[in-house]
Amino acid sequence: MRPVLAASGLVVALSLGACQDAGFSAAGSARAREPIPPKTVALMATKNMSPRDPILIRAFKKESEMEVWKRGTDGQYALLKTFPICRWSGQLGPKIREGDRQAPEGFYTISMGQMNPNSSYYLSFDTGYPNAFDRANGRTGSYLMVHGTCSSAGCFAMTDEAISEIYAIAREAFAGGQRAFQFQSYPFRMTAQNLARFRNDPHIGFWRNLKEGSDYFETLREEPRVGVCGTRYVFGGQDAAAGACNPKVDPVVVAKREKDEQEVAELVAKGTPATRLVYQDGGQHPFFRETSPSTQLFAEQAQPRPNMGTISRPEALAAAPQEIAIEPKVKPVLLAKNERAKPGAGKPTALAFAAPATDPAPIPTREAAQAAAAPAAPITVASADGDASSYRKLLGNLFGGAPAAPPVAPAALPAADTTAPAVAAISPAAPLPKKVTARLHPTPAAHPVAAAAKVDAPKTDATRPVSAKVETKPAAKAGDAKPAEAKPADGKAPEAGKRTELPNRPRVAASQPAN
Repeated sequence: MRPVLAASGLVVALSLGACQDAGFSAAGSARAREPIPPKTVALMATKNMSPRDPILIRAFKKESEMEVWKRGTDGQYALLKTFPICRWSGQLGPKIREGDRQAPEGFYTISMGQMNPNSSYYLSFDTGYPNAFDRANGRTGSYLMVHGTCSSAGCFAMTDEAISEIYAIAREAFAGGQRAFQFQSYPFRMTAQNLARFRNDPHIGFWRNLKEGSDYFETLREEPRVGVCGTRYVFGGQDAAAGACNPKVDPVVVAKREKDEQEVAELVAKGTPATRLVYQDGGQHPFFRETSPSTQLFAEQAQPRPNMGTISRPEALAAAPQEIAIEPKVKPVLLAKNERAKPGAGKPTALAFAAPATDPAPIPTREAAQAAAAPAAPITVASADGDASSYRKLLGNLFGGAPAAPPVAPAALPAADTTAPAVAAISPAAPLPKKVTARLHPTPAAHPVAAAAKVDAPKTDATRPVSAKVETKPAAKAGDAKPAEAKPADGKAPEAGKRTELPNRPRVAASQPAN
């Protein structure tokens, strides 16, 4: 029972893989033992290579090409052959998560155990995704292959004929003593033209990191040692393999990087547009769509074209990728323009929905600048006990009362008005009535009789503090306030029909109801 459950579990796990390949087997099949084609062996001889020399494979998505390199007796790699990729899926960019149909990008190690002689796609080898870099970046996925036929769901499909030859070349390299070969996967060839063209792509930072490894290989023709430092690849010699985050870089590699960066800058200065290629679902080399090879690169391929088998999503291949212009995220030049819309203008652009331009503020005078630079006096609750105006500034509008108008200095005030009555212990919890507000901020009376009455009036209630009444007495409702009664200074009752002037109280405050 347990072997049956284990076998069923393996089938389920493999069915979740990107290409749903069959299980691995060391036994192999007859097609896995096919020899290297004689034409390819002859090609090796012309380049001083042997079938059992170590190999290295590179893949390029945009160009849909896969290169097989062999290391010669001098220790340097040389290009043996380039194969057209029949199908790859997704977009340019790395694989992020399981099921996104993305073919991986990065540096991977292929051992003999990753070769599958019993693949459901004729023959295959596992790319090794996810590697240490992918796991450090939180990427998921499994069973991403290089295999036969022409169907891809995150894999590189090469046709049965092409994978048979690649598989035989790798098998002989393992037989010659190579423990594992490096598989480099790129979005495109790392040229200055491509870097300038895709400079605003969201993956440009990752691609520039890949270019560091590409520069090392192309200049030195040696397999770069690959390490992971944080979430970045690190390339170099033995120090990179030992885990150094800043390995020594060969001067030849530095010179190539500087040359490419200068060329990119020149291309951008000449007006090379920043674009992004958007595919329906991956691509295919033109070799499989044209009546004859576009170049002599694949002239040695058998004619007629190899049997492609099942082609995944042929309707997506029928549509060419769209090239979309990508503007930089920050546009300091465009946003700095101060242009107003003209009447009768056409359809608004994206800039029309930005914040409207405003006229620049006038240059302040020296006095205004000094006044603005002077620190403002702090206003605190503690200072409100001795200054009623500061209390009004802090809490005057909190309770719905109208803000008190700033006092206006009269032209000539009597001596009795120069000393305002003291206000003590005003509780901030009680609302301030307008009658009290008027007494705290008296408006000078214009009538001469009122002024005389204020001078001759005895100092009785005017000097008495009002804080106790304000703290305990709630705010009066509208219409309940009555004008206070006042006796004349000589002690006689006022005559009927005559207006009585209230001492030490403004006329406006006596007739205005409290809120």
